[in-house]
Amino acid sequence: MNIWQALFLALLQGSTELFPVSSLGHAVLVPRLLGWDYNQADPTFLPYLTLLHLGTAGALLLVFRDDWVKIIRGFLRAVYRGRLGTDANERLGILIFIGTIPTGLAGAFFKSDLEKLFASPRAAAIFLIINAGIMGTGEVLRRRDERKRARDAVAGLKPEQREAAYETEADLTLPRAAIVGVSQSLALFPGISRSGSTITAGLLAGLKHESAARFSFLLATPIILAAGVLEVPTLFTAGAPLLTYLAGAVVAAVTAYLSARFLLRYFRFGRLDPFAAYCAVIGIVGLVITR
Repeated sequence: MNIWQALFLALLQGSTELFPVSSLGHAVLVPRLLGWDYNQADPTFLPYLTLLHLGTAGALLLVFRDDWVKIIRGFLRAVYRGRLGTDANERLGILIFIGTIPTGLAGAFFKSDLEKLFASPRAAAIFLIINAGIMGTGEVLRRRDERKRARDAVAGLKPEQREAAYETEADLTLPRAAIVGVSQSLALFPGISRSGSTITAGLLAGLKHESAARFSFLLATPIILAAGVLEVPTLFTAGAPLLTYLAGAVVAAVTAYLSARFLLRYFRFGRLDPFAAYCAVIGIVGLVITR
């Protein structure tokens, strides 16, 4: 992989990690669509993607820097006291902790099996189509719930009024947070979006679209950082071009920062439908090309 390919992957990852279209799926499938001939089974490929994810995590820490200070303080207070209080930040810290556990366990037990899929563009294309189905189904169920709550009046409501009937991320119960956490583990499959699956689960748990996106981004941060601690050292033992890869991490961070800012505004009124349609199209194209 040359420097331009590495930087292109960084730009691609930074722009697709937070958008619900699967950065891993794109990193596996797009090079094949472009006719690149580098070896995706190379031992430095997955650690490089993980390094790019660390750039994304850095961007998320910057976007939510004030929130994270409050959340960490609240979490430590709750742990020290031995019980959960009424403070929203204490609750959110515990919810994020609970939501992180399923993906951590799944990654620990199934990592070696799932890594084999990272060299399969066809598998990525299939999972992108599945990703489209997850998000599309989630929005169909959400609309059904909206009609149930507002009956025929929902058609005349503005998006912000439509969303007012739903909850914020701090209102999640511990079991619902665990379910959102389980959905995050689906992102271990290249083509299933971390944000797509967790935002969908958040919607089905009764969150506003914007709150589901916020919780998705907060929930992603610790697991991405943990993955970096485990994978990035491999770059130093596999003879990777470290300066090129570090430049890629910076590119991914800047792109992810801009993406997060955009998406938090978009989900104040937008839905997952456009992203579901996009994943379906690129997945089908990928299946045709990789036959």
